Amino acid sequence: MTPSGKTHLDLLLVNPGNRSRVFQSLGSALSAIEPPVWAGLMATTLRNRGFTVQILDTNALGLTPEEAADIISDLKPFLTAIVVYGHQPSASTQNMPAVGDLCKALKAKGPDYPILLVGGHVAALPERTLREEEADFICDGEGPYTITELLQALKSKRPDLGKVAGLWYRDNEGHVRSAAYAAPLMKDLDREMPEIAWDLLPMEKYRAHNWHCFGGLSRTPYASFYTSLGCPYHCSFCCIQAPFRSGEKSLRLNKTVNSYRLWSPKTVLNQIGVLVERYGVRNIKIADEIFVLHPTHVNDICDLIIQRGYDLNIWAYSRLDTIKEGMIEKMKRAGINWLAFGVEAASQRVRDDAGKGYGPEKALRIIEAVRAAGINVIGNFIFGLPEDNLDTLEETLGLALDLNCEFANFYCAMAYPGSRLYDQAIRNGWALPESWSGYSQHAIDTTPLPTRYLSAAEVLRFRDQAFQTYFSGRRYLDMISRKFGIETADQIREMTKHNLKRRLL
Repeated sequence: MTPSGKTHLDLLLVNPGNRSRVFQSLGSALSAIEPPVWAGLMATTLRNRGFTVQILDTNALGLTPEEAADIISDLKPFLTAIVVYGHQPSASTQNMPAVGDLCKALKAKGPDYPILLVGGHVAALPERTLREEEADFICDGEGPYTITELLQALKSKRPDLGKVAGLWYRDNEGHVRSAAYAAPLMKDLDREMPEIAWDLLPMEKYRAHNWHCFGGLSRTPYASFYTSLGCPYHCSFCCIQAPFRSGEKSLRLNKTVNSYRLWSPKTVLNQIGVLVERYGVRNIKIADEIFVLHPTHVNDICDLIIQRGYDLNIWAYSRLDTIKEGMIEKMKRAGINWLAFGVEAASQRVRDDAGKGYGPEKALRIIEAVRAAGINVIGNFIFGLPEDNLDTLEETLGLALDLNCEFANFYCAMAYPGSRLYDQAIRNGWALPESWSGYSQHAIDTTPLPTRYLSAAEVLRFRDQAFQTYFSGRRYLDMISRKFGIETADQIREMTKHNLKRRLL
């Protein structure tokens, strides 16, 4: 729904997006349309603190920057916060072109409309973002505390922006400044942001991934949410901790330890209950970077779902080394029908360099156990990590073909801002994409990271050919036909007809 009916609006949270630019033809039918989880969480937090809040999901509504700017100028919010969080950590950076277009369109309508940018990419590069974009403020943390203090400061007669924790801004002379203090992390998630403000979102617009509903299931209604924030692991290519780093410093956490916070199982089930009973949702993504991590957390959530008797179709992320005995069967009973595993690479040398310690033998053993319980598997593979050469790329593709997962994602390695790989690329002078859209895996200007042995073009060419090899393979299509039916296999064949245009090739 388009926000309306407010005569006084303190905060408008805007979810930017341009699916055709990010996914090309895949964005029209095959990709998911995700609810803006972080915008929904921040809306709840700020409403609970007494502010009037609305959300404008330009991505779900298919709005152009100019159309969005028209709506925002009509609403006249006291502060517009553009939320640059993706639905996986890497998606934040690829949304920056849409953010820039929206900022320009809004400033063209009203130069005095205050704009704040908040999210993973801008937290990783706050100063650069403020210099590059037509925004007034940048948040270098996760958001809620900074937004609260900024609204309070702007409403005061003599605002002191330097005291707004986690804020980057321009002073009266136009110089870029940062606040003296970082904003702390939200500590009590159950109390401070217990749920997403679903009532502010166009729930009828969201849809699941095509594979999530293999077998002819309806892709709508659909929702996604977190049961935890952060990740305790240190994979070189991941940027999930970027919006939490400044808050970790303010709490004086050890630099080698990542923050990791949980919602209680009871709060999680309350949110599922709202989705099922109010919105008729069955298809759910648990968006945690790693949901299957702490057995007690996972088991308690599954027990509560089973007790409620909900008929759900859930997918979630796991690591191969976090699946414990007795968990798989219970997850299946709770409606977890898909698990995504970061297999990443077949070569031990490549994995060790990227911070992934387990090998093909463990992958095969765990995936066989998961599938034996009736849970489908998404295998995630990365081509072009720093130690990759053509032989190791072939090894990874061979492993993917051997595992023959119900679905597979083939990624090119990208040095996303906020990741250790990005810092390494900057130090070593490795070539990076010329535009933020180049960080998208499916864009026309996709530009992977070159390896120590291969060019970016060689990596991208191999990735695109691997996609066709996997999804056109007889063994894979026969398995899909047996499990999900011939119509689903035909959908896969149709998917392989979407040949992505690649400027680099």
